[in-house]
Amino acid sequence: MVTKHRIQTEQAPQAVGCYSQGIRSGNWVFLSGQIGLNPQTMQMVEGGILAELEQCLRNLKAVLASVGGDFSHIVKVTVFLKDLGSYTVLNEMMQKYFATPYPARSAVEVSRLPRDALVEIEAIAVI
Repeated sequence: MVTKHRIQTEQAPQAVGCYSQGIRSGNWVFLSGQIGLNPQTMQMVEGGILAELEQCLRNLKAVLASVGGDFSHIVKVTVFLKDLGSYTVLNEMMQKYFATPYPARSAVEVSRLPRDALVEIEAIAVI
């Protein structure tokens, strides 16, 4: 039987549906998708794709930090973009937050995201 531990922190937005901010199972940490929600106000940040990317990554960092992890522990990132034309901005932001070797990554364009977000990012880490 798999043991799962719910990850919960007030430093990241509270779940807006039937999911956990993250789940830890052994050394594996599965981080739910984060959009550009400010955790204090639960409102979307303003400023376009760059501001939303920054907030998504801050939110992921907070959830990961709550179990003693950081971005160096992330092995896989999945990014959902409203416009794949934002791919260059995504790469610039990834270079800002991640060091080599970069995690494996998928980036896909989607028709719509919760709260009409421009981006959502989920990740898998090993601690």
